[in-house]
Amino acid sequence: MNTRTALSAISLAALLVGLMAGCRKAITPPPPAKQVIPVSHPVQREVTESVEYTGRTDAIESVGVRARVTGYLLEVPFKEGAEIKKGDHLFEIDPRPYQALVDQAKAQVGVAVAQLNLGKANYERAKVGFAKNAFSQQELDQAKATEDQAAAQLEAAKATLDANKLNLSFTHGVSTLDGQVSRRFYTPGNLINQDQTLITTIVSVDPIYAYFDLDARTLLRIRNAINSGIIKPRDINTQASLLLGLAPAWAVVATQPDIPVLMALEGEEGYHHIGVIDFVNNVVNPSTSTISVRGIFPNPKPENGRRLIVPGMFVRIRLPLGQPRQSLLVVDRAIGSDQGLKFVYVVTPEHTIEYRRVKIGPLQDDGLRVIEPFDAAAGTGIKPDDWIVIGGLQQVRPKMEVDPEESPMPIPGAPSATPAKTPGQQSSTTGPKT
Repeated sequence: MNTRTALSAISLAALLVGLMAGCRKAITPPPPAKQVIPVSHPVQREVTESVEYTGRTDAIESVGVRARVTGYLLEVPFKEGAEIKKGDHLFEIDPRPYQALVDQAKAQVGVAVAQLNLGKANYERAKVGFAKNAFSQQELDQAKATEDQAAAQLEAAKATLDANKLNLSFTHGVSTLDGQVSRRFYTPGNLINQDQTLITTIVSVDPIYAYFDLDARTLLRIRNAINSGIIKPRDINTQASLLLGLAPAWAVVATQPDIPVLMALEGEEGYHHIGVIDFVNNVVNPSTSTISVRGIFPNPKPENGRRLIVPGMFVRIRLPLGQPRQSLLVVDRAIGSDQGLKFVYVVTPEHTIEYRRVKIGPLQDDGLRVIEPFDAAAGTGIKPDDWIVIGGLQQVRPKMEVDPEESPMPIPGAPSATPAKTPGQQSSTTGPKT
């Protein structure tokens, strides 16, 4: 009886142990799911390396209109702020005092002519009398001197007449250039002082200058690129066409053997104004290590419109540094920073995270950043078929297993939420190979 009881107790204990083991196995949690990470191939396209600066526009010609004679202002007929042509009438000063001086000078010329005629007649008579011994040599010389004096007085009278005529013409002010006129600083009835009173100003409007300061390091880089043939100043039409996708219409761009430069006005997206560098200063500013550079740009007037560029504007300048080249680009948020060094995360075919150092280039207008191509020796850069992590960089670490979610490369500067397919971009229908 005791033996039977002991066996029953042992069987019951074994059954309980089995049930407890089964329960523990049933509640064991499953392995954690892999982190879902968005990935994309880099965008591949032609990119021109460039540098950007802030500049200011300025007129090629600027004239302060001042009267060249003193007098009372009669009229200022121009329309303030209007575009005018060379020779257009700007102002008139009371001409009557100067007309009176012209009339007086004409009378003096008449007197001088009469004196000269008398002197010539007296000299002729003196010559006849001298031949007949009726005049002495002294009298002959005196007659000749009187004629010469009358001739000189006539020339002086004519010069005075010319000066008075010139002053009379100065009472009628005209524009000396094509451009845009400012406001009237004085109205009719005011006294205008010769060479002092500013009546208005005129500035030329087409073409127009843009000045900016170029750092000395970039200056040397550009000149070395020109010397080595990387930058070809005479190939401006080709460069401008590649930069903007269109051929420049401005004749200066086609004829000047110079370096192209692009400009954007405030509020504009992209650099749509094409010009050329036409001046580089001869001295680097030692306090800033920059040199003054000037570009010249067209400023056409649209039909039934107004010119866009005005002297004194702040503008953005882009200076290309070479020929277009094939480059790889990624969105800025896919690039991490590690103690000043840049890196990206690449998903391997085994769906693990790989840490890859990169060298970054300029930021493009659409918000993508140029990345240097893969360098096998250094183990840096990216390749066209790499899958780049484009989100959640804080949630991943090297050698971590992830579940890649394929998507197109985000383009922050695209006009719509769905970015257009970029030439050279890999299709997002296939993911990393397993």
